[in-house]
Amino acid sequence: MDLPVIAAALPALGWAVHSGLLTRRLSSARRDPLTGLHTRAGWTARAERIINRSPHALAVLVDLDDFKAVNDTYGHAAGDAVLAATAVRLANWSGRHGIAARLGGDEFAVIVTHADHTPGPAALRTALHRPVPHNGDLLPVGASAGFCHLASLPVPTLTDALTAADRAMYAAKGHGRRNTHR
Repeated sequence: MDLPVIAAALPALGWAVHSGLLTRRLSSARRDPLTGLHTRAGWTARAERIINRSPHALAVLVDLDDFKAVNDTYGHAAGDAVLAATAVRLANWSGRHGIAARLGGDEFAVIVTHADHTPGPAALRTALHRPVPHNGDLLPVGASAGFCHLASLPVPTLTDALTAADRAMYAAKGHGRRNTHR
């Protein structure tokens, strides 16, 4: 190969490698390292797109009940196992028609294009309440969930949907933990 051709190609190769590394770092920054779910920032951008394209989208907020007790009783590795299991359960429930996120701590969010594209609230409740096996123990898991159908909002925005789902989630907690509410 000709030396001038190689010299001309090197900057392009450098930029290609740099671009690939930057893309990979940005992608990993938008994912929670423990659960593999989107972080709030990564999820919000995608959720906004779903809302703009799907007027019948469903927003769900989930908060694990008594999560501190799992950490205090079984240790933080057990708590991590519960968080990871919850992430898998939410991703499976939302399927290919939605996305799940870990917002922080023991709070999660899901948005799906349409409620009919999920197995339903009862199936989510059942999935979230299955014990998690960890080091020979079955860890108790409970969660409260709030749902908001975007079609029920006067102006379907992500902020309003999350506010309504949050109110529904706390109403579920008010009816006793380990509950769901619409």
